[in-house]
Amino acid sequence: MASVHESLYFNPMMTNGVVHANVFGIKDWVTPYKMALLVLIGELGRAGPHLSLLERRRLNRLLLPLLQGPDMTLSRLIKAIEECCPHLASSVQIRIKLMAGGELKDMEQFFDDLSEAFSGTEPEVHKTSVVGLFLRHMILAYNKLSFSQVYKLYTALQQYFQNDEKTSGGREDETEMELTHCGELEGKMEKDEFDGPLREEEISCNGPLSQKQAEYFLSQQASLLKNDETKALSPASLQKELNSLLKFNPDFAEAHYLSYLNGLRVQDVFSSTHSLLHYFDRLILTGAESKSNGDEGCGRSLRYAALNLAALHCRFGHYQQAELALQEAIRIAQESNDHVCLQHCLSWLYILEQKRSDSCVLLEHSVKKAVYFGLPYLASLGIQSLVQQRAFAGKTANKLMGALKDSDLLHWKHSLSELIDISIAQKTAIWRLYGRSTMALQQAQMLLSMNSLEAVNVGVQQNNTESFAVVLCHLAELHAEQGYFTAASEILKHLKERFPPNSQHAQLWMLFDQKIQFDRAMNDGKYHVAGSLVAGITALNSTEGVYRKAILLKAQNQMSEAHKLLQKLLIHCQKIKNTEMVISVLLSIAELYWRSLCHTIALPVLLQALALSQEYRLQYLASETILNLAFSQLILGIPEQALSILHMAIEPILAHGAVLDKGAAIFLVAKCQVASAASYPPQKKTEALESAILNLNEAKTYFAKVDCKEQLRDVLYLQARLFHSLGKAQERNQCAMLFRQLHQELPARGVPLINAFK
Repeated sequence: MASVHESLYFNPMMTNGVVHANVFGIKDWVTPYKMALLVLIGELGRAGPHLSLLERRRLNRLLLPLLQGPDMTLSRLIKAIEECCPHLASSVQIRIKLMAGGELKDMEQFFDDLSEAFSGTEPEVHKTSVVGLFLRHMILAYNKLSFSQVYKLYTALQQYFQNDEKTSGGREDETEMELTHCGELEGKMEKDEFDGPLREEEISCNGPLSQKQAEYFLSQQASLLKNDETKALSPASLQKELNSLLKFNPDFAEAHYLSYLNGLRVQDVFSSTHSLLHYFDRLILTGAESKSNGDEGCGRSLRYAALNLAALHCRFGHYQQAELALQEAIRIAQESNDHVCLQHCLSWLYILEQKRSDSCVLLEHSVKKAVYFGLPYLASLGIQSLVQQRAFAGKTANKLMGALKDSDLLHWKHSLSELIDISIAQKTAIWRLYGRSTMALQQAQMLLSMNSLEAVNVGVQQNNTESFAVVLCHLAELHAEQGYFTAASEILKHLKERFPPNSQHAQLWMLFDQKIQFDRAMNDGKYHVAGSLVAGITALNSTEGVYRKAILLKAQNQMSEAHKLLQKLLIHCQKIKNTEMVISVLLSIAELYWRSLCHTIALPVLLQALALSQEYRLQYLASETILNLAFSQLILGIPEQALSILHMAIEPILAHGAVLDKGAAIFLVAKCQVASAASYPPQKKTEALESAILNLNEAKTYFAKVDCKEQLRDVLYLQARLFHSLGKAQERNQCAMLFRQLHQELPARGVPLINAFK
């Protein structure tokens, strides 16, 4: 965070006891709270030999946030000291009470005695230490005060102490009652609260922040917005504090930039654009850029202002405005011969034009130039984008992982921890795309168990970035696919706590949550519940929502409406080159043809889906397509051929597939075994039927795990028929009873059993 401009501190006014000594060029001032810190430092020096090593260590750790943070009430300060050393807190409180209850000369004497800390051959405080610099700033600020300002400071100290007495006196009885019940818990909470980031009530102080306090506040909130948004102030509270800073000094450029980041949190286009423009305006007006960059400062601000404006419009989907702003940034950067800015422009140009056929060439050029100019961050982002694009283009996994390995070398070499997280999340998504759930699970667990390389401060214990949100969402979906709905719910609950609904990455878990609930409702046959979830999915992802709507219509036997919807969705997905969804839509269309008894029409559709899945190396979708082809062959009366191709597809399904797909695959094997057994001799037929019953038991286990009642009913029906054929009346009756119970619970679908694959 750049230093705050000096004009912030050239205001001689005094508000609520805050004396602005920086009228004379000092960037700090004396407040009653800082006087309390001076008392603490003095008492710490006197009691030093009598303190234990643990107490001294705790107090030293406590001092830094106290010096950097905003002013706080006396009671909170005393409680923080009590956590480290109770008898020192008592000494500090007594000393402040004596000074506030004494005369003005007592305060004068107190400041005169401060310089003694630097005297002697072995001084208590070194002049260049953090505490030493603070003492010297306070002594200098106090010496610059006029007599009237000294008197106002003295009255402010009295008011500071009296306010604390009134507050503590009014709560004395209530505090005693609470301490009898939860003393230990309260102490622990106080410790945790102080170690954590500052809350709204803690930020509010008696007057404007000093330079160091403002810098600390801005850097702290910016770090929290990046790494752990939940611990930052709420958008409204943060904006209130920023408005307070800007009211005191409208030229506070860094506050405008944090206001811009705060506007992005709530997707506020107007306020974020307004704050971003003001940030660069202030940089140019104050000359802050010119001081560090010579005559190029103004031009540099202009071109980066245009670049940031292009990024802002791109984020909100205003692509035409983003392209105009980007052209302006490119023009100014070319005039100034700024290759670094041009590289950033080239990266954003790829984002704007990534749907074009030549965007891959543009991206490769961007990566080469970034490496040439020594920009590892841009080079790595380019490699990641190139890998993503080629994954959708159907490149082999080993080539993609090799490219990601090269980018990982850049990350570790330059300690780019954020890009390390993105790389692992990218690997998780690629393995999911290729249908390797075991590898995806391994990558997800790797990211979650990693310790960040970031210097995580102010109580931030984790990086709540988009990478973590993506990985946790994949983890929840993987658990749900395997029937571990309780575990998936726990992961989603953690996601809701880690990324609240108003945070910028909340839409990720919202979509996955709706999809999991939809799948569960469909498995249970609760179509009315699934219908209510379609609207939520559509709001978050229109393509996914339309597909789920078609699946629901198909399950409700509204074939013509489902077919129309799927045809429109197919054209749209082909236009936007969403190959994964195209294959899923083709499989759903083929199932509609089966249910309409148009088996021969379904075959070309399935062959088209198989060709696409093999071309783009989507192994799991290819295996699912082969299962559908095997079912088509079963329908057409060639079960032996269906069994032979089933062996090609069932292994990936059993290794990486969802529980529902495993059950459907085993159920299909059993159907093929039953159909093939019709031409067998009696002995071999009996063995084939018994083998089919074993497979049906396995399929029943899979379906029961995800509570898929409709498929359970079909399995029980077929089992009952097989037991009847084998003359096992008791087992037949048991299956028939279970089938009857499920049949009464579920509505009849109106389609013969043999015409349903799943």
